[in-house]
Amino acid sequence: MTFFRAFACFALLGLTTPLFAQGTQVAFGTIQQDTSAPVEVTADELNVNQDTGAALFTGNVVIGQGEMRLSAPRVLVIYLEDRAGIERLEATGGVTVVSGPDAAEAQRADYSIDTGVIVMTGDVLMTQGQSAISGDKATIQLDDGTARVQGRVKSILQSGNE
Repeated sequence: MTFFRAFACFALLGLTTPLFAQGTQVAFGTIQQDTSAPVEVTADELNVNQDTGAALFTGNVVIGQGEMRLSAPRVLVIYLEDRAGIERLEATGGVTVVSGPDAAEAQRADYSIDTGVIVMTGDVLMTQGQSAISGDKATIQLDDGTARVQGRVKSILQSGNE
């Protein structure tokens, strides 16, 4: 069930207070993300460690892949063992992920390129229009445009009648 269908069900039931749950599945983004698309990174500074095969981007880091954008003060890029591609990205210091009209914020985000999964932790806040959902952890599946929010989930659903 998408976030907006869930909202319609709650609106029909007359729920106007925040919704609390242990885990909630929501839609994220308007498109299915192509996780095989090239990853473009811009930043103020880059430090490369040849021994570990890692690259540290700092200062106004913006990462783009297809329609998805991730921004953070610091992003560590871990390359595959053969260095033929990126294994994962570790973004810290306050992270924002935007896909279409949807956005998610957290203190940290770990993006596994191969699986197309972003795990966001620490004060997670997801917004879709005027509706918002918060929790301790969000797992975003880019291949099908869904997200699961866990850990004292709080939803504020707007009826659209205002």
